[in-house]
Amino acid sequence: MSRKIKVLIVDDSALVRQTLAEILGADPAIEVMATAQDPIVAAQKIAEQVPDVITLDVEMPRMDGLTFLQKLMSQHPIPVVMCSSLTDSGSESALKALEYGAVDIITKPKMGTRQFIEESRIRICDSIKAAASARLTPLRAIREVSPKYTADVIMERPTSKAMVQTTEKVVIIGASTGGTEALSLFLQMLPADTPGTVIVQHMPEHFTAAFAKRLDSICRVTVKEAEDNDSVVRGHVLIAPGNRHTLLKRSGARYYVEVKDGPLVSRHRPSVDVLFRSAARYAGKNAVGVILTGMGDDGAQGMKEMHDAGAFTIAQDEATCVVFGMPNEAIKRGGVNKIMPLEKIAAEVVRQCQL
Repeated sequence: MSRKIKVLIVDDSALVRQTLAEILGADPAIEVMATAQDPIVAAQKIAEQVPDVITLDVEMPRMDGLTFLQKLMSQHPIPVVMCSSLTDSGSESALKALEYGAVDIITKPKMGTRQFIEESRIRICDSIKAAASARLTPLRAIREVSPKYTADVIMERPTSKAMVQTTEKVVIIGASTGGTEALSLFLQMLPADTPGTVIVQHMPEHFTAAFAKRLDSICRVTVKEAEDNDSVVRGHVLIAPGNRHTLLKRSGARYYVEVKDGPLVSRHRPSVDVLFRSAARYAGKNAVGVILTGMGDDGAQGMKEMHDAGAFTIAQDEATCVVFGMPNEAIKRGGVNKIMPLEKIAAEVVRQCQL
C-alpha cells in the first residue's frame, strides 16, 4: 500500500479546520497530519514533522497567509494549496498567492446540497493529490482521476447552419494545476492581433473574473471572463468562468461562445474536453489547440478529436510542466502534433495561425 499524503491544515476558523479535516480524512489516500490556527503554530508543527501538502488560509491573525507563503517558499518549499473564501478581495489575494508559489486554489468548504458537498469533496481532495505530485520549479510552485461524465452530456448535435465555411483561425487552450502562471507567461508573449482565443483553466467560481482582470492588465491582448454569446475575435482572449462550461460555436463566419451549466465532466467544471470537442466540431482545421500543465486527463479526448478534425495541436513538454498529466494523456492518445517547452509555444501558435 502506498504511503498516504500528509496534510497540514492552517486556518484560523475552528469550523473550517474541522470540516477540511473530515473531508480529507475520509479519503483513503490522505492523512491529516495536524491542524494549526495560524502560521506561527504551523511553523512549530512543520519543525516537528514536514507535511507533503499544506492548506493555507489567506487572512489570519499574527501573520497573514501571503507573508507565511513567501517565507515558506524562500526557506523550505512545500506544496501549498490556498483555501480562500469567495469574496473579491479573497480572490485577488489567492491569485497573488499563486504568483508567490502556491500550487492551487480551493474555496472554503461550506454546507449546501448533497451534490454541492460531494463536488466540493472531489475538488478539495483532487487538489491535495495534485499538489502532492507537483514539481516545484523556478517557474513557480506550479490529478489520476477517472471521468464522471464525458462531454457528450453537455454538447448537442451540430446544425448545418453552424458549419458554413470560414477561414478565420481560433486558438483553444486548456490548463489545470500550474496553469495560472503558465497562461500568464504564454499570453504575455502573444501579439495584440492574435486570433480570437478561448481558454479553460480549472479554477473555482468567482476566481476566474479576477484572474482574467489580472491577465488583461499585463498582456497586449484583451482578456476577459467569457459571457454567453461573446464573440471570439482577433486580439481578444476569453477565460471560461468557474463552475460553468464554455463551448465554441459558429454561426456563419462568426465564432462565439456558449456558457452553460451542466454536470461535472472528467470531474471538472469548466471542462477542457467540453471546449476542445466543441472546437473540433465547429472550427476543425481552423483551430490551433494547446494543452498545458495539469493533472488527470481532462482535454485528452477533446484534443484527439481536434487533431482528427484537422486542427494543429500542441502539448507543453514535461520539463516545463508543474504536472505532466494532461499533456501526457493527450500525447499517449495520439492527439498532439508537437510537444514544446512553454516558452516556445506562443511563437508556434502565431506561426500556425499565419499558415
